[in-house]
Amino acid sequence: MTVAITLSDVVLVLPDEELEAGINRATTGLFPDSLVQFVWGRSDISAVHEDKYVCSPVTPECFFLLSARYGQYSESDLKKLHVLTALTARLLATRKELLEQKNKWHSCQLLHNQILDHLHDSVITMDLAGFILSWNRGAENLFGYSAQEALGKNVIFLYDNEDQEDELHDDHFLKYGGSTMEVRRKKKSGEVFWASLTLNTLKDKNGTPIALVGYLSDITQRKQTEQQLNHLAYFDPLTNLPNRIFFNKLVDQRLQIAQRKQQRCAILFVDLNRFKAINDTLGHEIGNALLQQVAQRFRQVLREEDLVARLGSDEFAIAIADIASQTHVGLVVEKLLASLDEQFQVGRIDLSIGASVGIAMFPDDGSNSDLLLQRADIAMYKVKRDATAFSGDYAYYNQQMNAHVADRLYLETSLRKALEQQQFFLLYQPKFSTTSRQFVSVEALVRWQHPERGMISPAEFIHIAEDAGLISELGNWVLHSACRQARIWQNSGVSPFLIGVNVSAREFTDALPGKIATALQVYGISPQWLQLEITESMLMQGADEVIWIMERLVALGVGLALDDFGTGYSSLSYLKRFPISTLKIDQSFVRGIPSDTNDCAIASAIIVMAHQLNLEVVAEGVETTEQFEFLGEAGCNQVQGYLLSKPVSAEKIANLYLGK
Repeated sequence: MTVAITLSDVVLVLPDEELEAGINRATTGLFPDSLVQFVWGRSDISAVHEDKYVCSPVTPECFFLLSARYGQYSESDLKKLHVLTALTARLLATRKELLEQKNKWHSCQLLHNQILDHLHDSVITMDLAGFILSWNRGAENLFGYSAQEALGKNVIFLYDNEDQEDELHDDHFLKYGGSTMEVRRKKKSGEVFWASLTLNTLKDKNGTPIALVGYLSDITQRKQTEQQLNHLAYFDPLTNLPNRIFFNKLVDQRLQIAQRKQQRCAILFVDLNRFKAINDTLGHEIGNALLQQVAQRFRQVLREEDLVARLGSDEFAIAIADIASQTHVGLVVEKLLASLDEQFQVGRIDLSIGASVGIAMFPDDGSNSDLLLQRADIAMYKVKRDATAFSGDYAYYNQQMNAHVADRLYLETSLRKALEQQQFFLLYQPKFSTTSRQFVSVEALVRWQHPERGMISPAEFIHIAEDAGLISELGNWVLHSACRQARIWQNSGVSPFLIGVNVSAREFTDALPGKIATALQVYGISPQWLQLEITESMLMQGADEVIWIMERLVALGVGLALDDFGTGYSSLSYLKRFPISTLKIDQSFVRGIPSDTNDCAIASAIIVMAHQLNLEVVAEGVETTEQFEFLGEAGCNQVQGYLLSKPVSAEKIANLYLGK
């Protein structure tokens, strides 16, 4: 048994050039009375003297020679020779078979390596401990290590951080395989890069994991693009400060921590004073440079842990965490305002600017970033309205504020943003003839699509716009939008028709005729197709001046309509002096028709009086067939209301009534 094992080791392990000597060493001493010799690579057995030797062929290429020491062979030696010959023949056959398998394996391995080398991706195979078994050309190109340098090493030498963990030793992964991850790896040059790594297990025929194969591709450029997009999504590109979205996210995280630790926080809403004038006068380039310097000064006076963000335009937000009292917040705000005292130098221009600051406290004024920011905004705008100093001031949000006042302040602030962000749009209320029920004209109605509250009625924001001094800007936008739409309709081949535009009392100034003339000229609209709708209350505010403005408007060729007639002063002595062409009956007198005899009487009287003054009559808010029929029989010229059409978009006007 010992001989067989030794002989098998020789035959199966040694190379061809050492085989003959090895077998001879292994068989030494097997024949005590004879000598045995293994001959390899020669087939000239016929030259052997049979009287001196016993020749025992193993294969055509080799044989054993047995010679007697004392002149004769023992029977035992001959039997051993036959056994040795047979055993060696079997071992050589096995050797041949193994060599053939080995050659096939080498051929397959060579083909496998060539295939891997033609893949652009890096392909690495490892044993279960992470030691590298194969390393293709893609890996060489990606990492800079040759196969000779990498083979046999543990894959951890490619890690950016040796403490980072992959899923190499995860039992679930080894059992089921398949995992894709984004990892950081290190090249031979020391460069660290991002890679997409897909790991799969290699299993034997019994399904037991025996190795791992990893596919890596460089995704550094993609990661950089993602980081750039992420930065654009969460940071203001001008100041590089967090934007509103990121600010809210960071603040909410800090508020959760503050709640657990029972800490107080403050949110500041900062609005720069007179920035719009600087931006409009000197240009956006100067304005942008000023904003960048303001952001730098804010950052310099705040603590590292405080948050500062740019919300948009000239608005900033600041979050101060872990404060002891409101006095602490006041000191911080005073430092912020003081940081603006020194003039800003933008190019060769010296600029001065102040700020209004509103403060909301956590948890007193709100539990989340949105609510705190909103209330800080309300407090800020109160400061801005009451400001007496250019340098600015600050105020704390007062929880005892009347909800209506707070909402009004919020809407007023939102109105300013709405004008900048084009949140307004127009709908058109069709007017119809009472005799033919045909479409005649439209009234342009402004609507506000608030980003948070949705649709807001004009009844809620028009009076706020008037008080805030925004109505002129809003009215100018409505006028130009309506004229622009009229031009679009006319360019499409539609015959011109009257468009009514409402004018607020605050807009009815000396500048109004010039604004109207400019809009008509810009869009090439004939004045006869524009009608301005004014209210009764406007007529009582300096009648002589109002009449003078009216006459200038009429001289342009523009029509005037008296809106909501019957709800104001209804002074007939004034009415006959005003150069109006149309009376509009307020819907409050239409609603009760025909069941309310008083409404019927008032509406009939208005119609008769208007006709005696040669005025057209339009009834508002007609919602039933009975109302329509009564007004038609009473001589009302036109009606508008939900019976025939609610206010609709310009596209629907074209589709429904203009044949487009």
